[in-house]
Amino acid sequence: MPGLIKAALLLLILLGVLVTPVSALDLSELIRRVEQQYSGESSEIEVEMTVKTRHWERHLTMETWSLGRERFLVRILTPVKEQGVATLKVEREVWNYLPKVDRVIRIPPSMMGGAWMGSHITNDDLVKANHIDEDYDFTLLAEDAQRWSIQGIPKPEAPVIWGKIVYILQKEPLVPIEVDYFDEEGLLVRRIIFDDVQTVSGRTIPLRMIVLPVEKPEEQTLMHYRQVQFDVELAESFFSLGQLKGRH
Repeated sequence: MPGLIKAALLLLILLGVLVTPVSALDLSELIRRVEQQYSGESSEIEVEMTVKTRHWERHLTMETWSLGRERFLVRILTPVKEQGVATLKVEREVWNYLPKVDRVIRIPPSMMGGAWMGSHITNDDLVKANHIDEDYDFTLLAEDAQRWSIQGIPKPEAPVIWGKIVYILQKEPLVPIEVDYFDEEGLLVRRIIFDDVQTVSGRTIPLRMIVLPVEKPEEQTLMHYRQVQFDVELAESFFSLGQLKGRH
């Protein structure tokens, strides 16, 4: 009899029916790893971003730097008319720099839900993405041999705009496949799809991210990550208002 039980368990594992017990998973850690996949300890990345709306299309190339969870700087390279426009994030504060008028603008809380660089990504995304594992409680919705589906519900006092986030994660390698964002009424507002998974600088990451606003199916923001480097030498002092303006 014990031999039959062992054989049955082995068959279930091979069929993908027997999955990891919920208690064996640290869901917050999984989400933290996914949300920080493009940063690591530090990073320097060139990104191409194409924003499509009903009335226009915009293409940008940008260079970005990050240090840990709290520091992020991005500067537009092209088109020439927007060259030098930049965003700095330090902890939960965000500033934009407009070189044409040589002006630094701190983003107030009332504008955190606004579009970043005209895209379907918000200022709030820049601030909160690396803190989702702290601001949400997670439950496992479903699992099979290849994927996890994980739901995040905001903690009672968390300063967040989403009513629910649902992640679909590939197990091996650990990368996101899809992330769905819901409003406080439980309606799906935005979907992000990830693909073009490659190993770069020792990390396996999706190099393409497509942001889809559900209520505007003809629109999207496409981000393609180029020239990716991790664990570059960056000091905290690099992430300053002087550097935001392109001045050392």
